[in-house]
Amino acid sequence: MAAPSHVLPFLSPTGTASSVRVSPGRRAGLLRCAAAAGQAGFFTRLGRLIKEKAKSDVEKLFSGFSKTRENLSVVDELLTYWNLADTDRVLDELEEALLVSDFGPKISFKIVDTLREEIRDGKLKSGAEIKAALKRCILQLLTSKGGNSELNLGFRKPAVIMIVGVNGGGKTTSLGKLAHRFKNEGVKVLMAAGDTFRAAARDQLEVWAERTGSEIVIDNDKKAQPPAVLSQAVKRGKREGFDVVLCDTSGRLHTNYGLMEELVSCKKVIAKALPGAPNEILLVLDGTTGLNMLQQAREFNDVVGVTGFILTKLDGTARGGCVVSVVDELGIPVKFIGVGEGVEDLQPFDAEAFVEAIFP
Repeated sequence: MAAPSHVLPFLSPTGTASSVRVSPGRRAGLLRCAAAAGQAGFFTRLGRLIKEKAKSDVEKLFSGFSKTRENLSVVDELLTYWNLADTDRVLDELEEALLVSDFGPKISFKIVDTLREEIRDGKLKSGAEIKAALKRCILQLLTSKGGNSELNLGFRKPAVIMIVGVNGGGKTTSLGKLAHRFKNEGVKVLMAAGDTFRAAARDQLEVWAERTGSEIVIDNDKKAQPPAVLSQAVKRGKREGFDVVLCDTSGRLHTNYGLMEELVSCKKVIAKALPGAPNEILLVLDGTTGLNMLQQAREFNDVVGVTGFILTKLDGTARGGCVVSVVDELGIPVKFIGVGEGVEDLQPFDAEAFVEAIFP
């Protein structure tokens, strides 16, 4: 006996309503495709929406980068009364200002050489034009090397984000603030307390879960291993229809290769529980360390394949140029920056807003 078919409506090429009979198996396949397309659209909109919020929160960026902007205020002083005869002196002092702000030697020299060449070719004829060209050079570095700074959340639920970093960088706090942003967009969030070595981290994440109205997976066994906790969380996220699973991990020094290898195990169990996950592996870097963060970033990227950076504590330092340095060095986008201690102060990174915020 033939399996019963179902009638599905559709529009003909002429726009008239019609229908087509499909088998139950075909119908189930079509429904799965429609559901997958719906989830993909949900995550695409979510990533774009969070990124766009950075433009509306530009005042937070300005206040967060006040120390870097103060450090670079010399740029206006140098360029206000610039004349062609003073070009070498002015560019030398400009180079020094960039170095002091942790743009790094390679980037600082490259920017200044570009400006010198454009001045020599007669393309820049005033201090205002030189400043505009300086900002353009920095923006180009960020956009050409960093790529897309939107969150890549994949095409199906749950999206899984794994947070990694050294102790004291603001890893667990960043995860909590990220959960807050998701919850504000109506996202169903599950946290995974994968930092099993530090009881305070688990307690801290519980507070964030309560504060943001998120669910949390905790293993109270003192001998629990991080991969087991993360696997349990991802499976629950899939089973119970969570939109996003945020996975905390134990802080570790990038020089401790045993602990670094454990991150590989965490990544593998997540992928086993949900093929294609994690969608993002975000490395939290302490902005107050300036260019010293580069070696950390290299090591973590070599071990687990970092997809984006969260740079924290940038409000407490005049080293805002490290944002440009880390992007230029590794070609990995900055996804979020921490510009204050408030829950709203983890900002989606926007290159244009950043350039405007660091220059007076």
